Amino acid sequence: MAVDFELNDGVAVITVNRPEARNAIDGETALAVNDAVCRVNEDEDIRVAVITGAGGNFCAGMDLKAFLRKEVVRLPGTGFAGVTQAKLAKPFIAAVEGFALAGGFEITLACDIVIAGEGARFGLTEVKRGLVANAGGLVRLPRQLPIKIASELVLTGEIMPVSVLATHGLVNRIVPTGEALTAAIAMARIIAGNGPMAVAVSRQVLHESLEWPEAEMFERQFALTAPVFASEDAREGAAAFAEKRAPVWRGR
Repeated sequence: MAVDFELNDGVAVITVNRPEARNAIDGETALAVNDAVCRVNEDEDIRVAVITGAGGNFCAGMDLKAFLRKEVVRLPGTGFAGVTQAKLAKPFIAAVEGFALAGGFEITLACDIVIAGEGARFGLTEVKRGLVANAGGLVRLPRQLPIKIASELVLTGEIMPVSVLATHGLVNRIVPTGEALTAAIAMARIIAGNGPMAVAVSRQVLHESLEWPEAEMFERQFALTAPVFASEDAREGAAAFAEKRAPVWRGR
């Protein structure tokens, strides 16, 4: 199997499983990851997804041998590996060990949160192969990093240690090598334990408000968040607090 999928307590774990190729994406793997993302989007029992790689590396990007064979690794509507242009309906956490290069790095840029082992290394190496980082690197990186740092990554193609990227806010947490997946699942369980409507709408506002005119920010926010305050979950959350018990969410 090119991709493993596990589901426990509302947390899905998608593992790219091509360790012999540093989890580089070929055509078969792209389709398998795409299917996993679709399952996360459609399954109401899934609250959060973690994406990671097997064998000590996250993903080395596009499999260049597959590229030469003209395999399709960028899928219509969902982009590289079925992730980079997909509408991710649930929070995604990248659990990164080892190399996250080129398209692998771009997968992390599409995620909401990044947890990385202290030995992780990131790079947009496309220019070293005469290619460009058009699976999100060129357009997402300057939105998530200072332009000077983004320019260095994009134009040199050099690989940077996780400590440099964390300094600039691109990585949420650095953990000991080998513990990224465990830490990512722990964070995913915290998110999965929160009100699903509240998480979904909060995430929607976080992303969409980046493009809103300042004069309209609160009006647009209130339109999206008002149903949350009127929901059954809001009443359940308050009641659970008052009764000193865990809430039972219904997603409505």
